[in-house]
Amino acid sequence: MSDTPSTPNTGGPETVNPSTANAASFTVLAQYLKDLSFESPRAPEIFQQLKTPQMEVNVDVNGRAFGPDQYEVELSVTAKAMHNGDSVFIVEATYAGAFEIKNLPREQLEAVMLVECPRLLFPFMRQVISDATRNGNFPPLMLEPIDFMSIFLANRQQQAAQQGQQAQPATASENA
Repeated sequence: MSDTPSTPNTGGPETVNPSTANAASFTVLAQYLKDLSFESPRAPEIFQQLKTPQMEVNVDVNGRAFGPDQYEVELSVTAKAMHNGDSVFIVEATYAGAFEIKNLPREQLEAVMLVECPRLLFPFMRQVISDATRNGNFPPLMLEPIDFMSIFLANRQQQAAQQGQQAQPATASENA
């Protein structure tokens, strides 16, 4: 095999295939744990009286640009275990990723940041939460899979409905 290029380099501009020059691209640049907090305020007494706690889990996704075509997406989870009104444990974590997203229309960018990026981050976040609760001497909390697309679509519908409701009173008052 030879290191010599099959076509000579004439020093002119590189030819670019027009069909791939503006193709959308998606690259994971990094992923990382940004924040982790675990509290067990009633330990060790809680271990003697613990039955099955009631769980409350909240998930949030936030995204922001931090450079040209570069975005950070944060997946945050707060899980609280309660027993008879007392806090058994609270675990809060933010797992993030840095992504390069090129040549994507703006209307699709939001969907990629709020659906695809957290979908890629979720298995790692699930492991972080599981390990934190297990290390706190509790059974590992295994988060159920999340359908980020359904949540995204539901939020879009809710926003559209709210905008429609806000526009109607203004229209009704104009007609009165």
